Amino acid sequence: MENEFAAKLNIVNKELAYQNNEKEKRAAELVIANKELAFQNIEKENRATELVIANKELEYQNKVKEKQAAALIIANKKLIFKTQERQIKTAELNIANRELKKAEEKQKEYIKGLEEMMFMTSHKVRQPIANILGFSNMLDESISSPEELKLSVDSIKQSALTLDTFTRELTTFMCELGKVKK
Repeated sequence: MENEFAAKLNIVNKELAYQNNEKEKRAAELVIANKELAFQNIEKENRATELVIANKELEYQNKVKEKQAAALIIANKKLIFKTQERQIKTAELNIANRELKKAEEKQKEYIKGLEEMMFMTSHKVRQPIANILGFSNMLDESISSPEELKLSVDSIKQSALTLDTFTRELTTFMCELGKVKK
């Protein structure tokens, strides 16, 4: 029995030795696995640090882009404002140009009227004056009868009436011409 017990003890010792050997292998594997996990944790921490840096860089780039976008919006508003100013100035220039053309047309009409007035003065006024002067000279030089005197006075009177009519026409014309100038 002692042999039997020793044999069983021997088998149990071998079994325990085998289990210890297996446990040592597992412990060695766990040490390797722990080292692998530690290495992976370090790698993950490095990646996490890189991601933090990358996120900060993205944050910075986003802030820069936001500032650029804000600057573009301001530049756009300035451009719109300047465009509106130009449109207003263009409209003002167009109005001023139309007014200038109207003024030029009125001035042309006024000048034409002045030219017409000069023509009328040089022709219509000069004729009755020449007649009055001519009849006056005739009266001075030779009046032989009262009928000739009456005829000369009537001619002078007719020339004076023609001159008066033309003077009134000229006054009316000048008033109308003054309205054109305005």
